Amino acid sequence: MSTQEDWRLFRGDGQRREVVMPPAPPWRRFGGDTAEPGSDGARRPRPYLISPVHADVVNAALHLRRPLLVTGHPGTGKSSLARAVAHELSLGEVLHWPISSRSTVQDALYRYDAIGRLRETALSRDRGEDEPSIGSFVRLGPLGTALVPREQPRVLLVDELDKGDVDLPNDLLTVFEEGEFEIPELARLREDQAVVEVLTAQADERAQLVRGRLRCQEFPIVVITSNGERDFPPAFLRRCIRLDLPTPDEARLRAIVTAHLGEGAVAEVDDLLDAFLRRRAAKELATDQLLNAVFLRAGGVDLSADGLLDAVLHRLGGAV
Repeated sequence: MSTQEDWRLFRGDGQRREVVMPPAPPWRRFGGDTAEPGSDGARRPRPYLISPVHADVVNAALHLRRPLLVTGHPGTGKSSLARAVAHELSLGEVLHWPISSRSTVQDALYRYDAIGRLRETALSRDRGEDEPSIGSFVRLGPLGTALVPREQPRVLLVDELDKGDVDLPNDLLTVFEEGEFEIPELARLREDQAVVEVLTAQADERAQLVRGRLRCQEFPIVVITSNGERDFPPAFLRRCIRLDLPTPDEARLRAIVTAHLGEGAVAEVDDLLDAFLRRRAAKELATDQLLNAVFLRAGGVDLSADGLLDAVLHRLGGAV
């Protein structure tokens, strides 16, 4: 994207052409190495910017083994916090449970494919083969996988809990308090089938259950995000450590741009930053919208074109 014309991959003229897709923004790269090389040559994710006061709240949740309930406006880094914790503490990949209106605790714990088991059992009998193990048809969900016993805890991101059913927070209380759950389909098996190996949410991992019960060794690090669209029951809030991430001020926004796009990107960002702050004062905007604008500017795009800046810095609330 070296010139204003180069950036127009699509021109709306109906003409076919061969194009080379430019590099995506660092925060929109998937399936590859999205980290940047450090001074020692090792690649590491960009730093997660958080104040010492807010970092101490995270530490309190870690020491108390309590879920961390993170609130704040969109774009304040709520979901990224879980990944930052997993990276800094070397706890592996984050287990992700995105919440919708149809989400249930049971689905997050495990799923049992009864129909698939019946079909495969019938086929095995027809071929004169042994019946497949029931464990091949039980897969732990993100919450169930987070509870698999291991020396180091896993990090579980429960994303946008306020989008779920009103009873979902209360449904989580038993699991959060006891750190265990039972799979009835396995608990009912014969004594000689007491030990069953099941699939987990991780492709290369299996978990062994005895009499259908799974109990964690170390309670997982649970990061729950909320956009503040609904209040949660007091019983649920009592079991969480609360962290309210503030809307980034100008200094923090500059630091975020630098962390994601480098010193060069922030050198000529004053007008975009002023426009972002001015618009944010009147309507809801997210920090990544500013990053999008700066990324385009750094690639040579003239954001003063009719409607382009408005499209990038569009409001998040209200009618579109």
